Amino acid sequence: MFENLTERLSGTFRKLSGKATLTENNIQDALREVRRALLEADVALPVVKDFIDRVSNRAVGQEVSKSLTPGQAFIKVVQAEMQAIMGSANSELNLKSVPPAVVLMAGLQGAGKTTTVAKLARLLKTKEQKKVMVVSADVYRPAAIKQLETLASDIGVEFFASDASQMPTAIADAALREARKQFVDVLLVDTAGRLAIDQQMMEEIAALHAQLAPVETLFVVDAMTGQDAANTAKAFNDALPLTGVVLTKADGDARGGAALSVRHITGKPIKFIGVGEKTDALEPFYPDRIASRILGMGDVLSLIEEAEQKVDKKKAERLARKIKKGKGFDLEDFKEQLTQMQNMGGVASIMDKMPGMGAMPPGAANMVDDSQFRRMEAIINSMTMRERVNPDILNGSRKRRITQGSGTQIQDLNRLLKQHKQMQKVMKKMKGGGMANMMRGLGGMQGKMGPGGMPGMPPGGKFPRF
Repeated sequence: MFENLTERLSGTFRKLSGKATLTENNIQDALREVRRALLEADVALPVVKDFIDRVSNRAVGQEVSKSLTPGQAFIKVVQAEMQAIMGSANSELNLKSVPPAVVLMAGLQGAGKTTTVAKLARLLKTKEQKKVMVVSADVYRPAAIKQLETLASDIGVEFFASDASQMPTAIADAALREARKQFVDVLLVDTAGRLAIDQQMMEEIAALHAQLAPVETLFVVDAMTGQDAANTAKAFNDALPLTGVVLTKADGDARGGAALSVRHITGKPIKFIGVGEKTDALEPFYPDRIASRILGMGDVLSLIEEAEQKVDKKKAERLARKIKKGKGFDLEDFKEQLTQMQNMGGVASIMDKMPGMGAMPPGAANMVDDSQFRRMEAIINSMTMRERVNPDILNGSRKRRITQGSGTQIQDLNRLLKQHKQMQKVMKKMKGGGMANMMRGLGGMQGKMGPGGMPGMPPGGKFPRF
């Protein structure tokens, strides 16, 4: 997400290098580029106009301190205003009520409401240790009820069965009674997808809202609809007292206009952002971290949190102990590292949160392809355990068997062996610190500016070669 906007803004900031003060003349071109970049990112026009005015008022005449370049000073202003537009801080769910706290989910057809209900249920269960029940009041799409039942079973939360022959209000009433009986903390209610212009459907959800008196009414909206997402959210907000917005399918949108528009137009905070199809792909929306990502500064905090949640700590500690004792880093260990990386969303997801992405050559991030890592995994899976532990025994016949079994070529296997050798050298230097040392290094980069006003990048804007 935001790749296009990050690329355009980074080029703009570099042009400001060498100026002693930010004046109306020398930031005029930069503001014009920022305006064009935001419009291309599908940010709503009123939001763009207000944003540019506020940045201009704050930036003009600002003295550039000796520790900052003009590009960095301008970034600082742009980042602050971006945060202000998206909300100053993460807005958490308000679940302080007599259990069960009811959360009503509304949205258009196809926005991903049912999947989002499951994602939110999982997040509340794992992070907040809440007992969660989910129910579907979508009587117009029986498949939605079945889908929610399957998802609830997968993530291990309570599911209240409903039927397409029932009235949505009757389903909600029965679910609420059952949630009280089972001492459930949070009841998540999925509703039918509807259009803002569909008067009958809007009246139905208004009746559901009046009956349930939810503590949270979340509007689920597809980020890929761009500025239309903000306009639709506003139409729903006029008919229903929304308390927040969930942006879905953000991983498929390279523009990011919806994230910058929704809060400004609706006045409602974006509380969560969906970044993938799996049930763990829902993140709290942090405006400061998102602004940092847009400006190519990375998102180290989210990267560390993700590593803590998704990296298998026992396996990581076992590898650290092994390397500390001077034992080799074999192909089985390499495979584990590939799996851990995939668990964190793959290389593209990790790179998106790495500092200095704005200083990468244009289009470099799009060249990352996770399929090569899946290919590596397939090759290692075709090996015997003896071959994984001691790859030096791989001769011609063994290599042919492995490549035939994994559907790859000899050159793919040779490339893997070469990269494994390079990783062995890196692991020796890490002396057992593993992921912890790497993350501490990333944390130390936060706030440090590199060439061209981009933080944390090595000279030349390239990642170190392993």
